[in-house]
Amino acid sequence: MISQSIPLVIPRPVPKQIFRPPKKNIPQTEIQRNFILNAVRNYVAEFNPVPPMPMEDLKVLADQLIATLKLDPIYRDYIGVLLNNEMWRETLATIPYERRLLLLPKCLRVESKCPAPFDEFGLLCKQCGLCTIQDLQGEAERLGYPVLVAEGSAIVMSLIQTGKIEAIVGVSCLSVLERAFPYMEAAAIPGVAIPLLQDDCMDTNVDIDWVWDYIHLTSDDKTRRLDLAALREEVDSWFTTESLGEILGAAEGETERIASEWLSRAGKRWRPFLTVAAFKALRDSTDAPLPEDLKKIAVAIECFHKASLIHDDIEDNDAVRYGEKTLHEEYGVAIALNVGDLLIGEGYRLIGDSSISAEQKTAMLTVAAEGQRLLCRGQGAELVWARRPSPLSSLQVLDIFRKKTAPAFEVALQLGAIYAGTAKHEEVSEVIAAYSEALGIAYQIRDDLSDLGTGGDTNDIAGLRPSLLLAVAHERANDETKKNILHALWHRQSTAGVNAEQIEAIYVELKADDRARTLLETYKEEAIRSLRDLENANLKGLLRRVLGKIFNDTEIKGWCKEFEQKNGIERSAAPVAASEPAIET
Repeated sequence: MISQSIPLVIPRPVPKQIFRPPKKNIPQTEIQRNFILNAVRNYVAEFNPVPPMPMEDLKVLADQLIATLKLDPIYRDYIGVLLNNEMWRETLATIPYERRLLLLPKCLRVESKCPAPFDEFGLLCKQCGLCTIQDLQGEAERLGYPVLVAEGSAIVMSLIQTGKIEAIVGVSCLSVLERAFPYMEAAAIPGVAIPLLQDDCMDTNVDIDWVWDYIHLTSDDKTRRLDLAALREEVDSWFTTESLGEILGAAEGETERIASEWLSRAGKRWRPFLTVAAFKALRDSTDAPLPEDLKKIAVAIECFHKASLIHDDIEDNDAVRYGEKTLHEEYGVAIALNVGDLLIGEGYRLIGDSSISAEQKTAMLTVAAEGQRLLCRGQGAELVWARRPSPLSSLQVLDIFRKKTAPAFEVALQLGAIYAGTAKHEEVSEVIAAYSEALGIAYQIRDDLSDLGTGGDTNDIAGLRPSLLLAVAHERANDETKKNILHALWHRQSTAGVNAEQIEAIYVELKADDRARTLLETYKEEAIRSLRDLENANLKGLLRRVLGKIFNDTEIKGWCKEFEQKNGIERSAAPVAASEPAIET
């Protein structure tokens, strides 16, 4: 049984918003919003429209994008806001925080419970924690922003006229943004806006990650223009059969061939990507080409990860991974165990073969070994539970996540930082540890949620594995029938006559999925908070964007140049309708 005394600090929960219908003229899903945002950023990067731009001209550009992407015309105003944001983005980055105004709407508060009074300038937040205003205002003021929680162009214009405000970061509904736009255009004030997600004028909500991105945007972060999608593709290219042959050397025998083939199989490659991202953020020149030797460190990280997957699949008796047979199903348990052990050895060999100082090698080997030990402790706790299964609390499940998933992220980031230099690593190692813990827990919660349904890659219900959803549902079970079903699952007993869909219906009825989503946002927020005191602007900005990349991974394949070449359109012509870009998630 897992010890009840294991310390686990749970961050303050993200304030719960009252549900309101989404705006009809704003995409309703995060994937849709990210797709459109990425499309706008590609468009601005390619055609370089110059601000300030009159609203009518913005609408023309928005109509062109709508035609190109085959989007619903109701998104025209929304796309116009995004275009304006991206045109001003680099200018905003150069303006000191203390000369930017953060403008928040009072409708973000929970109106029926908000204790805050108003004065002539707007809402006077009482820091009660019921809504997101407290966190946004507190962090912005810490950076140096003046903050107003109010609507109305008169207040904003009076502040602009003082000459003390040189840029605005605003959160508002589209109608207010449209009314305020002419004033900002006339004053040529750089302004970015984050639209609210609901139509109502009370108890509204906003994409918090998006707001954080703009609040923290600074020219001190030399990685702010870094194309994370392109970097990820470059890292992914290192895992082709040909590239692995160059990095690992020619396979000697069947065991090494199987190991190399397993490395090249599908996977998100987040861990080697994190290694490279940390190195790029901390190196002296963020734009210089990546050193060839860095590939060894990145592949070593993936060796450790893929070895853990082989062993996990055996221990959990899983038959499918990446939509194919697991290694032990394909070759047998003995060969799979041996390949996993070989990959661990290969990881340490690659670190040892790297052209780095003895001090760096020692630091890397120490970090990797400690991460391996912690991961095994987490997996060991789950295996011990499996021998005598009984209900686990949600805190105990989260603690398993902390030990099983977080270490791999931390090792990846720490090794990237060490590769940039041991002195630089020492300055950021504690922050990386805190960030990785929150990231790892959030990542595993997201996996639990994505496993809902029989179409999940590995279904926790069918596998009779502990999950956060099961823990929360068991804690909330309010009648004997549900308690008995969930109790049987915790004891790894089949539930005769009850299938996975019915069990998931219980999760939904008990709002276990809602609780898991709240905890997911909580730990994402905790990861961002862990960066608060990080002095290195490059690493701080990059890790914040990496978080968004991991949890909102949407990429666009192909853009205007490709469309123009395909259709024979001249460079001077305006973009026209083309085949819909592919979206990868």
